[in-house]
Amino acid sequence: MILALDTATPATVVGVAQDDGTLLAHRRHDPAPGERPGHTQELLPLAHAALTEAGARWSDVTRIGAGVGPGTFTGIRIGVATARALAQGLVAETVPVSTLAALALEHDAGNVLAILDARRGEAYVAAWSATTPILQPAAWRPERLSEVSALASGPWRAVGDGAIRFRAELEAVGIAVAPDDDPQHRVGAGPLCRLAAAAQPVPRDALVPEYVRAPDAVPRADRPS
Repeated sequence: MILALDTATPATVVGVAQDDGTLLAHRRHDPAPGERPGHTQELLPLAHAALTEAGARWSDVTRIGAGVGPGTFTGIRIGVATARALAQGLVAETVPVSTLAALALEHDAGNVLAILDARRGEAYVAAWSATTPILQPAAWRPERLSEVSALASGPWRAVGDGAIRFRAELEAVGIAVAPDDDPQHRVGAGPLCRLAAAAQPVPRDALVPEYVRAPDAVPRADRPS
């Protein structure tokens, strides 16, 4: 049984799947406008609810897939730390899942740009042509988004909250963006589970966030004296 989770965006997303990635149950929490993300409070209850719906118990989980970002620093840390703690307690293997790949996986044809709002006037971006990655996760200023259409010929679409945030810049260079309320802009449990099923397991301590850029806040012990 696979338990997959992602907390790299404001949403808390959980999926339970068979070993081949077939989704059995899912849960998510999206904070209301102006509300802080509920990762800490929501993650384990959502996982328990999804397991219950799937007719499974915690002891049935043999693999845990964790969204490693990029995304919000605090959110990623919560998800990765929870996945590692669960894996230790359940003696389950761990696999990293790219949040941007999960966002793009629903679109297995054509050219897809997955983009998340990175704050500070930047975007986290990665791109695929069909299922082939052609741009690894990176942090870009919005003016660089015009470079994406040169990566592969043919029409492009962009998905994610960054596509909504930078709609004007994307549409100005012919990249299609669905309406703001379209589900394709949200990380889904189905893609998380399919990626978790296909990924190679890593040692628990090697499950680490994919920050892409330096954190906004540096832990005190890491600050130069």
